[in-house]
Amino acid sequence: MRVLTVNPGSSSLKLSLVEPDGTVLAEESGAGHEMAPLVARMPRPDAVGVRFVHGGSDFTGPVVVDDGVVERLHALADLAPLHQPASLHALSEISAALPGVPAVACFDTAFHATLPDAAATYALPARWREQFGLRRYGFHGLSFSYAVRRAGELLGGDPAAFRMVICHLGSGASLAAVANGVSVDTTMGFTPLEGLVMASRAGSLDPGIPLWLIKHGVDAAEVNDGLERDSGLLGLTGTGDMREIRSRAASYDVDALAALDVYHHRLRGCAAAMVASLGGLDVLVFTGGVGEHDPSVRIRLAEDLGFLGVGIDHERNEGVGAGAGVAGDAEVTSDGAGVRSLVIRAREDLEIAAGVRQVLS
Repeated sequence: MRVLTVNPGSSSLKLSLVEPDGTVLAEESGAGHEMAPLVARMPRPDAVGVRFVHGGSDFTGPVVVDDGVVERLHALADLAPLHQPASLHALSEISAALPGVPAVACFDTAFHATLPDAAATYALPARWREQFGLRRYGFHGLSFSYAVRRAGELLGGDPAAFRMVICHLGSGASLAAVANGVSVDTTMGFTPLEGLVMASRAGSLDPGIPLWLIKHGVDAAEVNDGLERDSGLLGLTGTGDMREIRSRAASYDVDALAALDVYHHRLRGCAAAMVASLGGLDVLVFTGGVGEHDPSVRIRLAEDLGFLGVGIDHERNEGVGAGAGVAGDAEVTSDGAGVRSLVIRAREDLEIAAGVRQVLS
């Protein structure tokens, strides 16, 4: 089955045509409104898979799209306002461009359906939790799911045999603690706002802050936009681009240096928390745009977690994803380190294709 995978971002669109053996026959990318011309340049697929960030409690695995599914997806849009509307738009566009081709929705939250109650439950009144479905859902699940399988291949063993912390570091960023091959903890929660400092999201913060702002006259919609679009690295430096921040830090820009300290302080603490949830660590995985392409982020986290047995070889690390380095999958563990460290290219497209075949086969 030839599967077209559709991966919409908040302002971008990536298409991959994946053959049954996992070969990517064609790739296209562009702005969200360019669906029809992108599809026209590719061979016709047998099925389509569309990435959705949030599946709520309704969707814990890939699902064939029908009118009822679309209605439920619209109801979840305000939980992921940067991405869910873009995915709904992409689904509509791809359905119009490829009439008669079955479409499957694949969810970033599905991987975390295995979270134990202790990790998924907020200490909130039962009436709120039950009425509004308030719980920790987690995100980046398609990336995490692929990384688990690929890590097993690189390590030459069953991925269920390893305790892994997977770092999906990009514009959006989160960590997952994986034991027995499934998610047991993660840093994002009810929405993608919780957890790490990100490109434009603040990550975890005192919930009293937005309440205080609203109480003092800041409109709730402005608070929401500020937390989603104007915070994180952007709020600290004026840019959410880690490459620019890294360049400015090399010139001793005070704001850039401070932002990196804030970023790594949160990353170190969250990573250690994931290790605590696992009761130890066998494998540390880096993926996502920053995780794959920024050796400095990898080496600094390794140094921060050195007390847990993490060690990264500087030469191997510099040879992966930076400058003239090779983008792709590699082990960067230093000799004698107790924890193995891997860099794995994020391949949501292959995971989406696998999910489509799972429900249509």
